[in-house]
Amino acid sequence: MLLAINANNTNVKFGLFEGGRMVGDWRIRTDSARTADEYMVWLSQLMALAGFDPKVIRETIIATVVPQALFHLRMFCERHLKAPPLVVGEPGVALGIKVLMAMPISEIGADRLANAVGGHALFRRPLIVVDFGTATTFDVIDGEGNYTGGVIAPGINLSLEALHQATAKLPRIAVEAPGRVIGKDTLGAMQSGIYWGYVGLIEGLVARIREEFGAELTVVATGGLAPLFAGATPAIEHLEPEITMRGLVEIHARNRPVAG
Repeated sequence: MLLAINANNTNVKFGLFEGGRMVGDWRIRTDSARTADEYMVWLSQLMALAGFDPKVIRETIIATVVPQALFHLRMFCERHLKAPPLVVGEPGVALGIKVLMAMPISEIGADRLANAVGGHALFRRPLIVVDFGTATTFDVIDGEGNYTGGVIAPGINLSLEALHQATAKLPRIAVEAPGRVIGKDTLGAMQSGIYWGYVGLIEGLVARIREEFGAELTVVATGGLAPLFAGATPAIEHLEPEITMRGLVEIHARNRPVAG
């Protein structure tokens, strides 16, 4: 089986795949100091609860936007799983697409590259992938699957925390869809500002990206908060929570030696 690992700024997600189908997934909060031994103890216990033995893992792939976490994740794969990982963005790891950027591939978020590969594998047409993570990103993929660039905006929870931290009287709140735009109290006003403000951000950026790109683009949402926004605006046409993991599986397949 293949273990795909996506380490972002908030969580590390582990997806177990058999024949391209995800049969198990687990998350742990990102901590760049977490050791390979700690990963093994934690994951082996959760896999056992799901009826899996870590020995079934034969291959691994890692995408991370937290460079400090890579050493321990690599050691986890090599030492405990005996399955040296492919690492997205490293030399020699083929994506199967072109990256049309004025910067090295290693400087582009590995999750964004995986989004491009996974999105093209699913839709086979020009796309905007909106990923609701620690940052809210808009990745633009052309009809051949090439990564052409995108937009990075502050994430929703990051904005909420900044609003709370920088003000004396505004509380820390959870993001949810308010029943009305005009808030009748502080909580309602904050929820409206965050929720409908992000809806406006999505609609505005999608319209501007489409105009600049000069062709029709299908908009796909992914990430933890994507379900909360997918039904709020017609700008989001599809909800695909596992695009990043699908991209990792595709990248792994494109780098697997051809049997002779």
